[in-house]
Amino acid sequence: MPRLSEVIAALENLWPAERAESWDAVGTVVGEPDQDVSRVLFAVDPVQDVVDEAVKLGAGLLVTHHPLYLRGTTTVAASTFKGRVVHTLIKNDIALHVAHTNADTADPGVSDALAGALDLRVVRPLVPDASDPEGRRGLGRICELDHPVTVREFAARAAERLPATAQGIRVAGDPEALVRTVAVSGGSGDSLFDHVRAAGVDAFLTADLRHHPASEARSRSPLALLDAAHWATEWPWCELAAAQLDEISDRNGWGLRVHVSHTVTDPWTAHAASSPTSSALGAPN
Repeated sequence: MPRLSEVIAALENLWPAERAESWDAVGTVVGEPDQDVSRVLFAVDPVQDVVDEAVKLGAGLLVTHHPLYLRGTTTVAASTFKGRVVHTLIKNDIALHVAHTNADTADPGVSDALAGALDLRVVRPLVPDASDPEGRRGLGRICELDHPVTVREFAARAAERLPATAQGIRVAGDPEALVRTVAVSGGSGDSLFDHVRAAGVDAFLTADLRHHPASEARSRSPLALLDAAHWATEWPWCELAAAQLDEISDRNGWGLRVHVSHTVTDPWTAHAASSPTSSALGAPN
């Protein structure tokens, strides 16, 4: 059975903290380095429901994509939402480790997992990491499909393959246009439109697309936009990361039991269409 410090060292090798954005908050949030770890749980969000799941599972380590404290705080009082998370973790000897933007740009990383979930062949990063001489790390991925499909068909594929959420998949563009190449980026992606246009792809699948950036992007090119729920685009990384740690555990003879949380932590719980429509894509939002 490995110590927490040994498992954390392996995770840091996969996702070095120095590769995170300067504004990010990654690494170990709570945890005793010398404690033994036998079970690990991967999840997107370090929220109370996920922490309670880790307690029930008997996990000694919770690894999440999103940070618990992205900005500074002056309290971890249990009367606060995040403080209660900290108290629950410490009382139950559960460590918390975060891999955020350092996992986004990793090889393989968050967008590789998203591409894999959609059966896309990764060609290269959308925004290459200049520090990677092999050109494999970076933000987002440019991908190809095995054969062309319509925007409607690709949206249906995304709705089927990604975890179900109230939002589903929003689409902007001609539903019958053909898609041969796709840019994908797990999480919020509307800051990447310049890179997507430069890539010359047919479609861009990401999350959290805002009105004005999406409207401007549509007015500048025939690029189809597919907007999924933030949580849904990043959850496939949990399965990828768990498999990576499983392989490390086997190689080192640790015997870790590695789990992926299926708790839906997307904040939206229902969706009501604006009006009846005959389109399979649903009413416009």
